[in-house]
Amino acid sequence: MQAYPDPRVRPVYIGSEIYRGSTYGPKHPLAIPRVSTCTDLVAAMGWLDPATTLVAPMADMAALARFHDTDYLEALQAAERDQHVPDDVRDRFRIGADGNPVYREVYSRPATSAGGVLLATRLTRDGGIVHFPGGGTHHGRPARASGFCYLNDPVLGLLDWLDSGLDRIVYLDLDAHHGDGVQDAFAGDPRVLTISIHEDGRWPNTGPAHDRAGGMARNFPVPRGLNDTEHRAIMQQAVLPLIRDFAPQALMLQSGADGLEEDPLAKLSLSNNAYWAAVAAVRDLAPRLVVVGGGGYNPYTVARCWAGIWATLNDFEIPAQLPPQAETVLRSLVYNRAAGRNPPAHWHTSLRDTPREGEVRPAISELIRLHRPEVSA
Repeated sequence: MQAYPDPRVRPVYIGSEIYRGSTYGPKHPLAIPRVSTCTDLVAAMGWLDPATTLVAPMADMAALARFHDTDYLEALQAAERDQHVPDDVRDRFRIGADGNPVYREVYSRPATSAGGVLLATRLTRDGGIVHFPGGGTHHGRPARASGFCYLNDPVLGLLDWLDSGLDRIVYLDLDAHHGDGVQDAFAGDPRVLTISIHEDGRWPNTGPAHDRAGGMARNFPVPRGLNDTEHRAIMQQAVLPLIRDFAPQALMLQSGADGLEEDPLAKLSLSNNAYWAAVAAVRDLAPRLVVVGGGGYNPYTVARCWAGIWATLNDFEIPAQLPPQAETVLRSLVYNRAAGRNPPAHWHTSLRDTPREGEVRPAISELIRLHRPEVSA
């Protein structure tokens, strides 16, 4: 039997080579390398210890069927084998439709993401911290692909924690897109509180502030241009009090990096400092913490953000200037958008963005007011 590291002693990092070279297609937003770049970057920083680094396994059908329909899973397997789906399968399951293409690893990559999250939740049954940037596919439905997500690995991980006997879990979603699949999976379940900070009016156009999902959801649909000051205000004045009030036994943080200002699929204006501050703020609020990835469609900003999350979880010092080997990782990236053809110097030379502070707008203050625990009660 494999001896696993104890995440109570030191945080554990989970990666997989399946993400290296795997792409949804040359013109898809997920044509970019994200998880592999993050892993290469933290390794180049000297932040990966083989003793606390694990490879994500592929979840088996039985584990996936804890949430997903078997006929849908079989359709995904057939799509990977045949690299094609019949019209009726596409219409029923949305495989090969709506931005969810048939690609080489259309079953095995999502199954590996699910396997990585399940490994993380099992490692933390007795406590500890795990970072798995390959997870975070929060839009997946029981029998339908949605929003680039074929399976819902956060739901599977949360169910695993529940199956182990936990009954107070917080799911915090920082992605620019509302975590609809996770919220709907646990709507009304008193054991799971879902909290989502997302861009108002952004696909999937769910998660308004008044949507409480049977009392167990808190949604912060923020306006375009959300800055670091506003994000910090939401966290400190509403989100952290909600979490403390719930007193969770475990917390899962979805760190989708599409809220960063340079991301092409959203219109928020955060720096990666906001993500790192959020991670630092929740790190000690529950005895079990799993941090997964999520959205993010600029390889430079995603990799730098997620590498900084790993540093934050470990209290590693983030240097002002990257060492040459880390610069090499970032300079090797190819990003076929206008910003990628002439990237700013700091995308190559540093992890930390310049902070993006600003005023706290009335819409943000109103969201905070609505969701303070004393108001929510």
